[in-house]
Amino acid sequence: MAQGPQQALYDFKPQHDFFVGIDSDGCVFNSMEVKHNDCFSVNVVKHFGLASISRQVHQAWDFVNLYSTMRGTNRFKAVLLVFDYLREMDLVQKMSLDIPELPHLREWTETETKLGNPALQEAIDKASGKRQEELEHVMQWSLGVNESVAEIVYNLPPFPGVREALQRLQGKADVIVVSATPDEALKREWDEHNIDQYVALIAGQEMGTKTEHLTITTKDKYPDNHVLMIGDSPGDLKAGRSVDALFFPVNPGAEDTSWAHFLDEGIERFFNGQYAGSYEDGLLTKFQELLPETPPW
Repeated sequence: MAQGPQQALYDFKPQHDFFVGIDSDGCVFNSMEVKHNDCFSVNVVKHFGLASISRQVHQAWDFVNLYSTMRGTNRFKAVLLVFDYLREMDLVQKMSLDIPELPHLREWTETETKLGNPALQEAIDKASGKRQEELEHVMQWSLGVNESVAEIVYNLPPFPGVREALQRLQGKADVIVVSATPDEALKREWDEHNIDQYVALIAGQEMGTKTEHLTITTKDKYPDNHVLMIGDSPGDLKAGRSVDALFFPVNPGAEDTSWAHFLDEGIERFFNGQYAGSYEDGLLTKFQELLPETPPW
């Protein structure tokens, strides 16, 4: 039975023969760097007392969230990965700094799929002692991130080509936003630029994982090769593949070129049944070359 935030996903009904899921941060909006550099990293330093290694925090955070195969990772999983990388850095080891282990957060991320503040608050309410203390600490960091995003991230228009692509999909495909960003920020950003009118549903982290978004809205509802996921991270690709969707990559650092290519060729290939195979393979090869697995330090 559907319940809570996911009800909107279960209520979704196909209106067309084609479906397109679109990620938001770094895919539709050039928001990745400003959010991660000016909202996430600074709040890690602030809330976890890591001013003495601020540079290393930013370096590790950027690698995990912007410049690696982990790009697009949920914030709670990301902070664990960043702390794991920090513990391996020579300077951090020489300084004998105590980098938080966050064992209770790690356990929560391994069992919970709706990795957002509402689910975290439920976990806090059920916890006690050190578990409750740790999760409350993480919540204060997450709330601090949201406050920074609300204060800093505005007047950020979609990448060139996005609006035209959304317009060309109208009347041919069901389009929804598939994102790990909190619902409030998503709806505010899409509404600010009046592009929410082009999507049937905006699904954020409170509605579950991207895989859940796609599974609930597309499973057994569309013909083969009629479902497309557009994204900028390996996580988007993985979510798309989980429902046998085709994938169009918006390449980090070349987003406007990617959207131009989608308009010039990708969209027609998708509708004409000429997308799967060598065309998609070529796009994926280039995309995967951009995101390394190993950190530079």
